[in-house]
This record gives sequence, structure tokens and C-alpha cells, in this order.
Amino acid sequence: MTAIEGERLQKVLAAAGVASRRVVEDMIVAGRIEVDGRVVTELGTRIRPDARVTVDGTAVQLDTTKRYLMLNKPTGVVSTMSDERGRRDLREFTDRVGERVYNVGRLDSDTSGLLLLTNDGELAHVLAHPSFGVEKTYVAKVRGAVDQRTIRRLLDGFELEDGEIHADAARLVGRPSQGHSIVELTLHSGRNRIVRRMLDHVGHPVVELVRRSFGPLHLGTLRSGAVRELTSMERGAILTLSRSAP
Repeated sequence: MTAIEGERLQKVLAAAGVASRRVVEDMIVAGRIEVDGRVVTELGTRIRPDARVTVDGTAVQLDTTKRYLMLNKPTGVVSTMSDERGRRDLREFTDRVGERVYNVGRLDSDTSGLLLLTNDGELAHVLAHPSFGVEKTYVAKVRGAVDQRTIRRLLDGFELEDGEIHADAARLVGRPSQGHSIVELTLHSGRNRIVRRMLDHVGHPVVELVRRSFGPLHLGTLRSGAVRELTSMERGAILTLSRSAP
């Protein structure tokens, strides 16, 4: 990288919404910013558009055309931009965004909850790839009274038709009531309908299923069918996660 290449670091980070130029300059002097893995302390530093920048260890997206959104997908909607069978699809929600974005991974039609939408193809490819294994948390309403032995089975794991599986975390939420229980499961697997198959296997078929988190993102109070931009902290967290891929 030559001394005249690219734009000044403080200008680029201010445009990316990190902070004002003056505050970014203070960050640079304090050694809080890395460019392509190197701590930068020179105020005259210029960077290329494709540079990888972190502030306090959190990734920054320099390309301001990139969009990152969270959708609380309702049930009855398929995770595709166009459904050949005429079912409700994601265009119902993405058309409001004003530009073309795509879903990162999928949720079954009968599963609701957090779905990440973006026009960042590189990030989408990494996070959706089965080998990367983003941690996801689901809350399931199931038939029957789940006890701690069942929770232990989910944690210890068992064999399904496509291989062994176990939950990274599992807990019973509240007490069984009116023939149903609420179970929270966290796992990295992206295998098809894996949460439903796991709960079927232990004798508690799913009645309702919601994905509450995807990596560092949490659904919070976002209402069903609503779409919102990720906050700067959420954007940094998801970028940092994607850049940790081998």
C-alpha cells in the first residue's frame, strides 16, 4: 500500500458511520483501529476500498451500499424470492427495502422468526454455508410434558438418518401446561428441519417453532412481518463473525 493510495482512513470511517472524523482521529492515535490485521496509528494513513478494517476488534463495512436487515418471518411464507407454486414469498417484505436483497439461509414455511436479509453476497455465502455452522437458537412449543431426562438426551445427542446430532444448549422454559411444553434449543447445525426432527425423535412433536437468534443477532421485540436495518453494533458483530471463517 503506497502513501498516496486510497482515501484517508478517518474520512472513510466517518462516511461509514463509525464516528466523526475528529473522534476517529483520536481512535487512530489510541491504536484502536486495525487495517488488514495491522494496528494503524498514523493520521495520514490512506486505505484501499477493499481494506478490512476493525475498530476495537469489531469489523466495519466500508462499502455504504451494502444493506443488512432483519426480518421476523411469519409462518406460511417460504424462504425464496419467487415461489413457483404461488405461495407467499419474501418479496412481500423485501419490496419495501427499495433495492434487491436476499435471505441468508432459510426457514421452513411453518417456522417463524429471525431471517437475515442482505445484498452482501460474500457475507451471505459464508454465513449460509453448512460447514461454517452459525449458532442459532429456537423456541419450540411441543406436544407432551418434557422432563429433564429429555433435555439431557437432546444435549447428549443421538443418531438420526443423516448422522449424529446434539444440541449445544437446551432447556425447558416454564412448566408443561395443557399437554404442551416450551423448549429452547441452541445448535450450529444447518441440516434440513433439524429442530423438528430432533424433537420428534425424543417423542415431542413440534406444534410451533420460532427462531429467536442467528449468530449475534437477536429477534427481540420485532413484530411478525416487520423488517428493520441492523444497528451499527449488530452490523459490526455479524461482519466480524463472517470474517472469522477460515
